Amino acid sequence: MNINALYFAVLFLIPYNVTALNILGIFPYHGKSHFIVFKVYLEELAKRGHNVTVISHFPQATPQERYHDISLSGTLKSIENNLPFRKSYITVLQMGLELTTSGKDNCEVLLANKAVQNIVKEKQKFDVMVMEQFNSDCALGIAYKLQVPVVGISSHVLMPWHYNRLGVPSNPSFVSFHFTDGGTRPTLKQKLERFVLDIYFKTIYYYISQRHNQQTLAKYYDDIPPLEDLARDIKFSLLYHNFILTGSRLFPANVIEVGGFHVKEAKPLTGDLLKFVEEAEHGVIYISFGSVVKSSTMPEDKLKAILESMAEMPQRFIWKWEDQTLLMDKNKLYSSTWLPQVDILGHPKILAFLSHAGMGSTTEALYFGVPIVAMPVSGDQPSNAAAIEESGLGIQLQIEDLTKENLIAAFKTVLDSKFRDKVKLLSKAWHDRPMSPMDTAIYWTEYAARYSNLTFRTAAADLPFYEYHNLDVIAICVVLLLSIGYSFKLIIFKLCCSKMKKDKNVSEHVRKSKISKRTKRE
Repeated sequence: MNINALYFAVLFLIPYNVTALNILGIFPYHGKSHFIVFKVYLEELAKRGHNVTVISHFPQATPQERYHDISLSGTLKSIENNLPFRKSYITVLQMGLELTTSGKDNCEVLLANKAVQNIVKEKQKFDVMVMEQFNSDCALGIAYKLQVPVVGISSHVLMPWHYNRLGVPSNPSFVSFHFTDGGTRPTLKQKLERFVLDIYFKTIYYYISQRHNQQTLAKYYDDIPPLEDLARDIKFSLLYHNFILTGSRLFPANVIEVGGFHVKEAKPLTGDLLKFVEEAEHGVIYISFGSVVKSSTMPEDKLKAILESMAEMPQRFIWKWEDQTLLMDKNKLYSSTWLPQVDILGHPKILAFLSHAGMGSTTEALYFGVPIVAMPVSGDQPSNAAAIEESGLGIQLQIEDLTKENLIAAFKTVLDSKFRDKVKLLSKAWHDRPMSPMDTAIYWTEYAARYSNLTFRTAAADLPFYEYHNLDVIAICVVLLLSIGYSFKLIIFKLCCSKMKKDKNVSEHVRKSKISKRTKRE
């Protein structure tokens, strides 16, 4: 009996030992809302038997088997509840500068860490490296030193500087832009905004963040190739997209949509929150502007518009509010500095969601089929809000248009039974996949490790700008057309000259003939 038990134990362990990978995760950005998404994926890799070493600002509170933290915590202040509730061109431009300067800081902190230095110095063996694709390519230098294949992962839509390296079309006529409104149907004004802002963001990224990252890497290692070249060698890019929400995109085969893997099943509500929700005769509307936008900085007139809307609506409200101010009667409004958002959205009495349209919150609402009134503030939120409206998940209401009347009208729209039925159908389609988003993300991570010597990028990623946009062909065609036009003009000119010369000769001959005849008569 003991022999049989040992036999089966060995059989059980063999595939585990064969398939377990050593995975390095590098997440140097200090934004908590991003890591909330990545953490679920990294922990699942460890649960499935892989040894995962994670460099981040957010180490686990409770250690997990096969999950090893290298903590950057305390080196930079976590980005949480620090963005004001306003939207303008100035905030967009400031966002660009903040992204690039934080990219510099993230790289410096990452490379200065002694444990990170030891990984490179000791040439520790990893089968694959997973890194956040956001505001810094610094981690690619570490991957190069370790000679490990790279999988990029994001928690949002593509940044402007990621399109070229992945060979993804970024035509402003139909491709949403990270920081602006308009979605896939922009107006002429919005196209012009995208064109200008695309140049702005790419320029400051390449000349501030990426160039500084290259220089910082050079202080530690003298053989790092250009980071943009290394970026084109990323095996797979896991995007936190799903076409049900963001629409069909022209992605190459190595760009994989995995939107939704961070959402877990809702747990039952408890205590006063459960009582508040269960006793809501007309249901509940949930309000949250995420972990980055500080809703308590809302201008007084906008706050008044929301509170007056609440007073006129029969529903109860739950609001993530960052201070202890009593905004309204507790029988009408439940507010707290922290709320179990997934558990709230998963409750059947939650009828609608007033949101900043962050990708995490939007994905959670879609998961549970809760319609959204999207009020974007910054970052990818304008792009997400446009996708929310275009997909049918909800409607947009811009900050500048926030009035009591407009907000009540928006709530009534998404609370309509037909609208809610469409959102439930959308949610059903979102869930209906051949493979779950988590399984998809892990499969392609493991695939990159299994075939580390193969290249999966599209040829478009290697083309220079003028070839990608066929400018060389267009130039030749223009030259040919001009040459043909010039030749045709030259032929016409010569024919005309020949005819004029012939006519002149005939005229001269006639003139001489007349003179000759006149002379003879005389």
